[in-house]
Amino acid sequence: MLKNTLQWRKEFKIDSILDEDLGSDPNSVAYMNGVDREGHPVCYNIYGVFQNEELYQKTFGTEEKHNQFLRWRFQLMEEGIQKLDFKQGGVSSILQITDIKNSPGPSKKELRIATKQAVGLLQDNYPGFVARNIFINVPFWYYAINAVLSPFLTHRTKSKFVFARSSKVAETLLKYIPAENIPIQFGGLKREIDYEFSVEDGIVSELLVKNRGKETVETPVPEIGSTAIWDLTVLGWEVSYKNRDGGLTLITRPVNPVDPSSSFPCLKNSAHKSPILIFLFFYKAIRSELNGLYRAAMAFITHQEATK
Repeated sequence: MLKNTLQWRKEFKIDSILDEDLGSDPNSVAYMNGVDREGHPVCYNIYGVFQNEELYQKTFGTEEKHNQFLRWRFQLMEEGIQKLDFKQGGVSSILQITDIKNSPGPSKKELRIATKQAVGLLQDNYPGFVARNIFINVPFWYYAINAVLSPFLTHRTKSKFVFARSSKVAETLLKYIPAENIPIQFGGLKREIDYEFSVEDGIVSELLVKNRGKETVETPVPEIGSTAIWDLTVLGWEVSYKNRDGGLTLITRPVNPVDPSSSFPCLKNSAHKSPILIFLFFYKAIRSELNGLYRAAMAFITHQEATK
């Protein structure tokens, strides 16, 4: 394998690929952003951008463009490797996240072929460089595509795959990446341009609020005249808060579920309602209550119709 990889690197001139200008168009397709809880650099792959037909044709319209896209993808992999530390105890692999939301799907032949080629070449020539592959916003049709690609993947590669449907994106990513390093569009707190918070502010605090429970967060103010700024996001359900004795009282309200995949899951300094970073895994616990409420509502409507 090593001999084949060295031959491939020589033929594709991989050792000088970082010096090439392959254009900026693919930068919206894949990019490096932050690190996970173990220090692995995180690479995001956003297939939804190929809904744009103009970008799709610029990327796959000809065989030359197709090959340039593959070359750009290898360039990005080499850039990620530059962030690794191969010393003993260092981080020597990358976390890959692939967002399938709004992806054109299997009808786009060129994308399907390019994906298969890229996966195969990356697996053969960069073994062990990927710590985990997380696929988010996974639609049903993607499982069929994965079944087709699966025979061409090694058992070790497949063991690193994690799949998350739209409702589980934030919950899944938070298992591997701290909230402050997850982009806001995926349910985290990281904004591309943030003038109020940075990594120097430390890690984000995580609070568990039980169903119908109440928690108080104390925010110390160092001196009179200081301005306190907070940033809160929700995972799973909406909560409300109000100022009381210099803190925030948090009350869970198991209604109006918040979509964690929304592009705007965070609110700042809201006067009445705001999300907060919480872990509410009580969906099954309230299922019977929801069923009871539904039956009561249906009985009420039926009664109203009968009395008209």
